[in-house]
Amino acid sequence: MTNSDERLFGMLIYLLSFFTAIIGPLIIWMIKRDESAFIDFHGKEYFNFFISFTIYSIVSGILVVVLIGFVLLPIVGILFFIFTLIALFKAFNGEEYRIPLVIRFIK
Repeated sequence: MTNSDERLFGMLIYLLSFFTAIIGPLIIWMIKRDESAFIDFHGKEYFNFFISFTIYSIVSGILVVVLIGFVLLPIVGILFFIFTLIALFKAFNGEEYRIPLVIRFIK
């Protein structure tokens, strides 16, 4: 069971990612991860998500040369935005949401 502070910090990890992709979520995660398993879960999930979608964006950028990247880049950007919003609302509701298409680098 999560309390309202944990849900708020879990949500802030995703919300701050719109403004500072790494620094804001990293600060929250590093400070609060020992206090709450819920915040630790969402911090790991966000950074796995960020690393995975950075890789997808780089590959799509390279594939622009083959012209398929022009289709993939907007799709990756839209999915990044949508999955961040879904994770934000799930964290605020106290749910542990596994974002689809994420490679689990941090366990």
